[in-house]
Amino acid sequence: MASSGNFCTLNPIGQSGGSDSTQKIYENGNLQARDFRYFDATVMGTIGVTSGKWYYEVTLESSSSSSGQAWGWVNSRFNIDAAVGYTSPSSQAGADTMFIYADGSPMKVSSGTHDGSNSNFGSTSANFATTNIIGIAVDFDNSKAYFSQNGSFTNVRSGQNPATAANPCLAPSGGLYAWNLTAANVKKYGPWYPAIGNWASATRTVRVNFGQDSTFQGQVSAGGNADENGFGDFKYSVPAGFLAICSGNLSVSSDIDPAQTDDDYPAKNFNVVLFNGNGSTNAVTGLGFKPDLIWGFTRSASQDKRMVDSTRGGSERVHSNLSNAASTGTVVISAFGSDGFTANGGQFNNDNNATCGAWCWRANGGVTANNTNGTIASVTQANVKAGFSIITYTGSGSNATIGHGLSAAPDFFMVKDRARAESWNVYHSSIGATKYLVLDTSAQAATNSNRWNDTEPDATKIGLGTNDNTNGSSTYVCYAWHNVEGYQRFGNYIGNGSVYGPFIYTGFRPRLLAIKAFSSNYSEGWIVHDTARTTGNTSIRKLGWDNGTGESTAAASHQIDFLSTGFKLRNTNTDINESGSSYIYMAWGDVPTRYNNTF
Repeated sequence: MASSGNFCTLNPIGQSGGSDSTQKIYENGNLQARDFRYFDATVMGTIGVTSGKWYYEVTLESSSSSSGQAWGWVNSRFNIDAAVGYTSPSSQAGADTMFIYADGSPMKVSSGTHDGSNSNFGSTSANFATTNIIGIAVDFDNSKAYFSQNGSFTNVRSGQNPATAANPCLAPSGGLYAWNLTAANVKKYGPWYPAIGNWASATRTVRVNFGQDSTFQGQVSAGGNADENGFGDFKYSVPAGFLAICSGNLSVSSDIDPAQTDDDYPAKNFNVVLFNGNGSTNAVTGLGFKPDLIWGFTRSASQDKRMVDSTRGGSERVHSNLSNAASTGTVVISAFGSDGFTANGGQFNNDNNATCGAWCWRANGGVTANNTNGTIASVTQANVKAGFSIITYTGSGSNATIGHGLSAAPDFFMVKDRARAESWNVYHSSIGATKYLVLDTSAQAATNSNRWNDTEPDATKIGLGTNDNTNGSSTYVCYAWHNVEGYQRFGNYIGNGSVYGPFIYTGFRPRLLAIKAFSSNYSEGWIVHDTARTTGNTSIRKLGWDNGTGESTAAASHQIDFLSTGFKLRNTNTDINESGSSYIYMAWGDVPTRYNNTF
């Protein structure tokens, strides 16, 4: 039987905001939240989800108040300094919740964010009592939620049955209260997390069971009920089709799943390699695969960041921090090897006595294909399993599309005019096709229809406008990626301006993380950390895609923790964590969360 891996627990480092002084309430392996006296707020779980059917159990062991306790789920925009069911202080735009609420009798259910002017709930048929065990079964694919009391779903609502989708408490229609979750909402506002909240100044002790212990740390007799995958130890039966919230049940793309492939798991698709420059022929090894995009950087001195790929060949390089046309004529990468590459001289990031490195991606081993899916013919070199493609094309000067060679719409791509001095233009799915960013500057997102023709990319094509940066009478290169579960994610978050910054769930341990503010201009632009240059927490070694400066190790600035499930900001620097500002991130991983304890 497969391993269940790690189960979800209450999260000591939180999702956002507040003070880490709240950590004092966590006990018993982070399955107990004791004494909410100073905590009119929310405790979230460590695992976030974007789809699927999930089940967990919770009990209110003791409370000094008969009202104010809520259990359910919240999304990544919810402010955990507020309580589930009552948003004060307010959350960011897009915040959402769904929950069952103990406020005397009967228990109530609701969704969305609430304040004094919006306190609408749906009443259940169950009267709550302390020590009741509440079961929470949520279907994120169909926006339906079901709640049980001491194992009975029908006691909460007559005819309620999660296994058959009958009579849910929350649903788009037909529930006791409406909950309208859409795929677009999840994509824009991030994962959902199990959550318990306190809406009253009361002393409470709450225990949860995500599948670790059906006795709730010895408080009740054992149940011994597992989900259909054989994972978990629950007090009551898990509804058919619903799963324990554990890493063994997390979705990982079968294309890159380490349990299903020896050639395509994350570390075989992306890696970072560090080396000492010699100013001459330098065979760099230890990468683990044959690279097709090599993005070089110099750590110990200022030097432009060179990008060479196997489609254009080793004698053509572009610079991520410059708008210059591609440099040609000198062979800077003489070999794309099976375990690295060979750099020639200092025209790459390989100066003598310099400490250097490269972020490297695998495409298709240098084998390209003609692509006619767009109105402009393109040449693509695609790694379909890993969601990465190198695209070259000749612009038309008219609104057009190009084929990208992938199996899903790109979430992040960057375009460079190879023949002329034009800036890089960047698309990110979090800001959409009506806006664009510039890779070689720190500028905030700008609105302009002539970059992407206000057309979102689809499963075969990328839209292009008429601007010379993306589609003039010239030749272009485009690098494109899309989200791959367990390997790479392109999302967004909102800063909180605290040294206890937001936690962002990715579903993997990041190997490379890039962050860019898109709602404001700051002194620095594309901030980059990786776990090759900093092997432990906290990461302080930053580089910039948009500048030629060397590595900075300013300990008080740009600090980030890399975790098995994502990353957490540990600084107040406005470049990556100003309160209320919006940021995009680009993250590539080496170990999916599902395997973080075994791989």
